[in-house]
Amino acid sequence: MENKIPIRFFIVTFLWSWGILVPIALLINFRIIEIDVSNLLIALPISLMGALGPAAGAFFSLYTINGKGAVKEYCKKFISIKFGWKAWISMFFILGGAYFTAWIIPEFFGENRIPSFIPIYIFPVYLLLMIFMGGGQEEIGWRGYILPFLEKKYGLIMGSLILGIIWSIWHIPLWFIPGTTQVYMNFIAFTFMTIGYSYIFSWIIELSSNRLLSGLVAHGIANGFAVIFPTLVMDKNANQIRFWIYTVIILILGIIIVSIRTYRSRKTSA
Repeated sequence: MENKIPIRFFIVTFLWSWGILVPIALLINFRIIEIDVSNLLIALPISLMGALGPAAGAFFSLYTINGKGAVKEYCKKFISIKFGWKAWISMFFILGGAYFTAWIIPEFFGENRIPSFIPIYIFPVYLLLMIFMGGGQEEIGWRGYILPFLEKKYGLIMGSLILGIIWSIWHIPLWFIPGTTQVYMNFIAFTFMTIGYSYIFSWIIELSSNRLLSGLVAHGIANGFAVIFPTLVMDKNANQIRFWIYTVIILILGIIIVSIRTYRSRKTSA
C-alpha cells in the first residue's frame, strides 16, 4: 500500500451522504415536506442510503485506482464470519458492558431508569438491521478501506483519531433533521464516541484476523445495544448524563486499547 491517502474517498463519501441528507434537512426545516424520521420505517431507508456514502467512496476509489476487478475482490473480504471467539466476546462484552454501565450508574444517584426501547427478544432482528442497514454498512468504507491508509501514514493512534473526527463531522446533517437521535446529542460527546469507536472497531478487526465483516458487526452491536440499555433521553432539555458517561467510557476504553496496540507494535518492531 502506498503511503498516500486517496482523497477521492472522502470527496465521494461526503458528496454521496450529504447530497442525500442535506436536502432532506432543508426540505424539513423549510416545511416543504413533513416526515417523521423517528419512525423506524422512515428512518431505516434514509439511514441505509445516507450511510452508504463511505462504501460508495471505497468502491469509487478502488475502481478508479485499481481497476474493474478491485471492487469484486474487496467485497470478497467481507464474506467470512470466522472472527474467532475473542473477537465475538470482545464485541458484546466491551460495547454491551459500556452501555449497561452508563445506563445503570445514574440510578445510584437518584436518576430514574430509562426503559428499553424494544423487548429483548426482538434484539437479534434489530441487531441484523443495524449491521446491514442502520449504520454498520458505513464500515465498508471507514475501517474497511480508508483506515489502513491513515494508520500507515499517521500510525495507530493518530490514524484512528483523524478518522474519528472526520466520521463525527460526516454526521453533522443529522443534527438538522428533527427526529434523529443526533438532535438530542452533544456534538463534543458524540465526537468522543466516534473517536473511541474508531479505536475499538479497528482493534476488533485486527482481533478477528482482519475479517472486515467484524467491523460491520461491531458497529451494529454498538447501535443495537443503544435501545436495550438506553443512554439517551429523547428530550432536548435533558442533561443526558448517561450519554456523557457512555461516550467517556468508550473514549477511555479506546485510548487504553490503542495504547496497548501501539506498545505491542513498537515492542515487536524493536
